[in-house]
Amino acid sequence: MTTYIGSELHLFAKAANWKAYYGAKVKKYLAGDVLEVGSGIGATTQALCDGSARRWVCLEPDAGLSAETAAAVAAGRLPRCCEARAGAVRDLGAGELFDAVIYIDVLEHIEDDAGELAAAAEHLKTGGRLVVLSPAHQWLYTPFDKEIGHHRRYNKKSLLAAAPPGLRRVELRYLDSVGMLASLGNRLLLRSSMPTEQQIMLWDRLMVPASRVVDASLNFTLGKSILGVWEK
Repeated sequence: MTTYIGSELHLFAKAANWKAYYGAKVKKYLAGDVLEVGSGIGATTQALCDGSARRWVCLEPDAGLSAETAAAVAAGRLPRCCEARAGAVRDLGAGELFDAVIYIDVLEHIEDDAGELAAAAEHLKTGGRLVVLSPAHQWLYTPFDKEIGHHRRYNKKSLLAAAPPGLRRVELRYLDSVGMLASLGNRLLLRSSMPTEQQIMLWDRLMVPASRVVDASLNFTLGKSILGVWEK
């Protein structure tokens, strides 16, 4: 087991517009048996899992965070199809296969990202999808990234390099072009190791809705996050 070093999970759990935005892009891939790697406190689960999945495994290496998710399932705050499990992909049984394996703001925390995704691909059914959402652009790396344990940020080239070679690419795009300006401002001016709740709410309430419009007009070529989907 590991202990998560970040302290931002409860703060970003309030970013409802952002979760709805990327959720609209990935929910079409989330049916049948779903494995969510690095599920944290279950905030992403709550945003993405509507209860229609046959099975949704919330896999989290931090036992304390996994216990929070288990409590949310027991209390009915997460759908009954959800199952909290403490551990990592390497702890799964060889026969455990899924229709989707998702990494939502998780892969950047894993030092051996290519090895991690290769292991995840072994647990995909034929036709199953691997979904990755991560922070984009190394030149946006800030003290905040370091504070919460990010090893890197990605561009299209680096995320493609980490992807398992046997999988077919379905999509690869950037999201949140307007939010990228805020990240750049923090990188150049604020250099903050942790955003305030007011900053998160400003970004989520004003910038994310604007990005939903601007991103499409730019054909998803700019953004502070990158979304990749592959099929086995």
